[in-house]
Amino acid sequence: MLPTWLRRLAFTLVALLLLPVVLSAVYAVVPPPGTPLMVIRWIEGDGLTRDWVSIDEVPDHVPLSVLAAEDNRFCEHGGFDWDAIGDAIDDAQAGKGLRGASTVSMQLTRNLFLWPGGGFARKGLEAVWTPAVELFLGKRRIMEIYLNVAETGIGTFGFEAAAQRYYGKGAAALSRREAAAIAAILPNPRGWSPGQGYAGNRVPVLLRRMGDIAPIAGCVTEDG
Repeated sequence: MLPTWLRRLAFTLVALLLLPVVLSAVYAVVPPPGTPLMVIRWIEGDGLTRDWVSIDEVPDHVPLSVLAAEDNRFCEHGGFDWDAIGDAIDDAQAGKGLRGASTVSMQLTRNLFLWPGGGFARKGLEAVWTPAVELFLGKRRIMEIYLNVAETGIGTFGFEAAAQRYYGKGAAALSRREAAAIAAILPNPRGWSPGQGYAGNRVPVLLRRMGDIAPIAGCVTEDG
């Protein structure tokens, strides 16, 4: 028979592993109160600006801009883009360096339940919990929460706060180009500014891609 302390440890570990699964079901109907990264940035002194906006209130080109920037096949995969993962592995084996293959679902899992940075432990937990996020939230809710928790500037989280910060208006009033400009900084929101430098150069590319992927993005658009 296992010692009491070992049983308690095992119970605690199982409870911690199941907590994100339970929270995923809760977040299907309740907006997340915050994320670990928000807490970290606040402690670091960045402040915290975040305003929730429903996906029903923003034009379709807002979620489309995210898909164009981060996850072209979002509506077609079950949380993991195996084609992108395979391509990343092939590139690494060919000596081209490591590149990301995270889907929006994986990024949201990381935002909601994990810490920033790399490491096998975080990647492993991300892989374990992403299916629960997909199962309980569904594509449109995943995108809605992502639009509200993604880091979009120093001390700024979500597209509503970003729209107010960069353009002085709400996310519902963003033009296609403005939405693409915000999406363009998602890989480096603390170092890039919408429409400037490398992020500015990405905008025309994202605009073209938004048009290309629109027919397969029905899971996040009202027309879909």
